[in-house]
Amino acid sequence: MTVPGAGLPARVRIHEVGARDGLQNEKGAVPTEVKAEFVRRLAAAGLGTVEATSFVHPKWVPQLADAEDLFPLVRDLPVRLPVLVPNERGLDRALALGAREIAVFASATESFAKANLNRTVDESLALFAPTVVRAIEAGLKVRGYLSMCFGDPWEGPVPVEQVVRVARALADMGCDELSLGDTIGVATPGHVEALLTALNEAGVPTSRIAVHFHDTYGQALSNTLAALRHGVSTVDASAGGLGGCPYAKSATGNLATEDLVWMLDGLGIETGVDLAALTATSVWMAEQLGRPSPSRTVRALSHKE
Repeated sequence: MTVPGAGLPARVRIHEVGARDGLQNEKGAVPTEVKAEFVRRLAAAGLGTVEATSFVHPKWVPQLADAEDLFPLVRDLPVRLPVLVPNERGLDRALALGAREIAVFASATESFAKANLNRTVDESLALFAPTVVRAIEAGLKVRGYLSMCFGDPWEGPVPVEQVVRVARALADMGCDELSLGDTIGVATPGHVEALLTALNEAGVPTSRIAVHFHDTYGQALSNTLAALRHGVSTVDASAGGLGGCPYAKSATGNLATEDLVWMLDGLGIETGVDLAALTATSVWMAEQLGRPSPSRTVRALSHKE
């Protein structure tokens, strides 16, 4: 049953991260052709943005070491296919294969910057700057991921002003879009509202903001709804709830795309996603991985008679 909610966007763009953020957390490498088929099925289900892979050094993320083999298999799909790059070398690899969108990843906290990038926050921003400039000059769209926006496993709750400072730096650098990550899933709706308000006051418009919630404490959908009520219309999600974070062991799975679509469909918000096709894709992927999907919606719909 569809019951529209007041003060919500008419349409939400789902930024699907399962093929990259989801699979990078697997213990073993998924075969390249299986990854390519996953991307194809996600696109066929109506997801217009599917983050394909990451051009990070294989030493750090061996699960995505096949980026050069994978991307040519999917780059001609009629959807947006952003890829993650950590530095100029990663950008070179992405450009050589015809990537049209990239993402860089920063941290709002010093502890996670050290764990993930082996640099301070400011050193990591200095590293990204030439990568972002070159990408823009090459005509690419650039997204800036910002991790640990609400809590950090080493530092605890993250002050709003600390997040705003790094987000403002990424925006000033030229990132078209900022994805605010609740990497360990500790955010609650009031905290989400406070951060979004502070970002607006600092000159970062809601139109440039996306949200990326993890469901560690079961808050991902409520946090998403809080963001939607604030005007956010881009939401990251992972098919089947795949993923976590290899550098923060307390991080559990991403918000499941199916759970998000079920909520948005019920609110009358357009996504362009065929929920039945998406659920079938996640059931198929769960079979490839040898375990059931953690998505409640996938479990409910796949067990219906």
